[in-house]
Amino acid sequence: MTAEGLPGPAEPYRRGLPGPGALLRTASDAIPPSGLVLLAILSVQLGAGFAKDLFTQLPPSAVVFLRIAMSALVLGLVARPRLRGLTRADVAAGVAFGVILGVMNLSFYEALARLPMGIAVAIEFLGPLGVAVAASRRRLDLLWVLLAGSGIVLLAPWGAAAGTSWAGIAFALVAALCWAGYIVLSAAVGRRFPGTTGLSFAMIVAFVVIAPLGVGTGGADLLRPEVLLIGLGVGLLSSVIPYSIELEALRRMPKQVFGILMSMEPAAAAMIGLVVLGEVLEAREWAAIACVVVASVGATRSAR
Repeated sequence: MTAEGLPGPAEPYRRGLPGPGALLRTASDAIPPSGLVLLAILSVQLGAGFAKDLFTQLPPSAVVFLRIAMSALVLGLVARPRLRGLTRADVAAGVAFGVILGVMNLSFYEALARLPMGIAVAIEFLGPLGVAVAASRRRLDLLWVLLAGSGIVLLAPWGAAAGTSWAGIAFALVAALCWAGYIVLSAAVGRRFPGTTGLSFAMIVAFVVIAPLGVGTGGADLLRPEVLLIGLGVGLLSSVIPYSIELEALRRMPKQVFGILMSMEPAAAAMIGLVVLGEVLEAREWAAIACVVVASVGATRSAR
């Protein structure tokens, strides 16, 4: 996740040549907003795919630590948070936001270690789906709740599906609950912190929360150059790049349309899992993901 690019004071820019920030804005303007959302989804899921591949070398908690550390470093350089002028309530909101952010990432990666990507993301998507339903409160929303619930029942390890991990489902549900809290708190933090400094502050808090567990489980392996390089890539793909793209997309399209497009994320996760990790899902699992996607689209259209 990141803030707007800030062009440096290099001499060529003074001579009238466009800076990197202007070039990025020009490039993004050439892409329709729907294309930007799809790029953001692809970036997030590629980051998750590379993170899961890293589980062969590090436990999920250590990979989460790497991701958050790299994201906090980049965000801290681009949008350095300042506590001056903030009230205790502002700081408390930022701390709560950071704790939720850290727990959400940790629980999702623990789910990812036990479930195929498409299934983990589909369950986690119950978080924003619940927020959308709560924002609408129409009778039609009961249909979306039942549809999403049907998808989760299809994913649960009953009978022939006994290979699915109950622990993975539990971690994904915790991630879903945290995602709902993230959505609610992000609005409050956005009102209290200028620009994207609230997110930067929250990422630093998440780093402090996750560091003891991540360092304890990862140990000296965290300092291996190839691991650090992959961790930087995961942080950029999962946080910095997609957040930048999403901000630009939201600037150019209605929030409801943005939410509908983001509902495609579970399907995208399943495709990335297939292509990058070789995770082949059964027809029952694809049907469950479809239930969650359709329920998310319907709830987003109903929300006000």
